[in-house]
Amino acid sequence: MPAPRVVVVTGATGLVGRRLVATLRADGTSVRALTRSPQRARLPGVELRAWDGRSADPTLLRGADAIVHLAGESIFGGLPDAARRRRMRESRIDSARELARACGALPAPERPRVFVCASAVGYYGDRGEETLDESSPPGQGFLADLCVEWEAAAAEVEAHGVRRASLRFAVVLAREGGALGMLARVFRLGLGGRVGDGRQWFPWIHVDDAVGLVHAALEREDWRGAINAVAPEQVRNAEFTRALARAVHRPALLPVPAFAVRAALRDLAGELLGSKRVVPRVAQERGFAFAYPSVETALAAEI
Repeated sequence: MPAPRVVVVTGATGLVGRRLVATLRADGTSVRALTRSPQRARLPGVELRAWDGRSADPTLLRGADAIVHLAGESIFGGLPDAARRRRMRESRIDSARELARACGALPAPERPRVFVCASAVGYYGDRGEETLDESSPPGQGFLADLCVEWEAAAAEVEAHGVRRASLRFAVVLAREGGALGMLARVFRLGLGGRVGDGRQWFPWIHVDDAVGLVHAALEREDWRGAINAVAPEQVRNAEFTRALARAVHRPALLPVPAFAVRAALRDLAGELLGSKRVVPRVAQERGFAFAYPSVETALAAEI
């Protein structure tokens, strides 16, 4: 199918958003970014619209062929106190529901044809050695519950005849920042190491493959519902740690004790200590070609 003519993007200045916007612009697609700070967004060639991150006026979507909703309060952006938990929920669940409502408020011929909404592999919770694909049930915990509600809110758009895809993102590896930026700085100082016992499965994806999955979800009618945005190679935390240490040419000698993670993150500690052996079944069945299928090639590209 041809690429959409106009795509509305939230989270356009984020890790995945910036690269997505660049590829859309390179394809000749017009991008309308909804942002809290249009004056500071610095997205050349992009139409910028002010947005409070929660509510959505239907006029923001008028003329759009597709929506990509990537915005959300960072999970590891500070102590998981009540205020941050509320922002995590509002920036995901409330915003997805409001965007779905705004689609429904438009006349049927003017509605976007597809709504691609971020989700996360946190949906699965801590599952040990179990192999998890899109048919696996949700796990337990704050983030698992949040993801279930997040995807349900996004699915409300389907009642208005709009196709919906929820991409369950793993840790995105990108040189611009995020988890890899933080970890690389620590490892270059010789302070890096496995987290806990290191045996937990660590789902990840290269940023270009994350963007590629968004493009596939935009363009292909058979991409709908939940889609795991993870690399095909599954690695344990200790394996990822060794690969990152080799990439920055430093030893990985200082493991992070489990008790320290629990003290810092409280009941979100399971997101680092828990095990999620997630596989991209839907993407592989639909013939998606991963540019970076192994963690070694992904790290080499970004470091």
